[in-house]
Amino acid sequence: MTVDVVNGQNQKVGSLDLRDEVFGGQVKQDLIWMQVRHENASMRSGTHATKSRGMVSGSGRKPWRQKGTGRARVGETRNPLWRKGGTVFGPQPRDYSYHLPLKVAKGALKAALTQKWRDNAVIVVETLEMNEIKTAQAAQLLATLGHARKSLVIDVQLNAAFTMSARNIAGIDLRPSSFVTARDVMDANRVILTRAAVERLQEVLA
Repeated sequence: MTVDVVNGQNQKVGSLDLRDEVFGGQVKQDLIWMQVRHENASMRSGTHATKSRGMVSGSGRKPWRQKGTGRARVGETRNPLWRKGGTVFGPQPRDYSYHLPLKVAKGALKAALTQKWRDNAVIVVETLEMNEIKTAQAAQLLATLGHARKSLVIDVQLNAAFTMSARNIAGIDLRPSSFVTARDVMDANRVILTRAAVERLQEVLA
């Protein structure tokens, strides 16, 4: 498979061979789901907390004697059955992240790139560099390349001027090729890659 390489004016300036094992394989949706679930779990703050009977305010004194009052027996006012008592088995702060095998992450990324390629949502540009920080100029460049709603821009090493110009544009997600995941790819309507990024991804994933 070959893909056209365009410049900043969306004009063809060359072509690039795509490896079938990266952009033409089977779309394994289960791997994509595993990667998305893993990343969502890692992003959870896990700061939820409830107070147990040892944390709520109140005395540990027995309110009344065990027998002879006609009322139900009770040991303290902080017990979970009472109003303002402690919570039983409530959530506590925890880390939701877990290990995902590298083979699964690579397979998910290949499946996501293949899906976007089949959806004609991938465009390869020669380079994404700017000499000055101009948000309007970056917006015009991305619009020319087909940016609509949400776009993922991938480069081996993001140009500093382009990054500072495009980071405030709505719907633009900038990622270096070494940190891009299947979740980033599937969350975008359009994937814009540089020639160097495609070559690096094919070298790592093939």
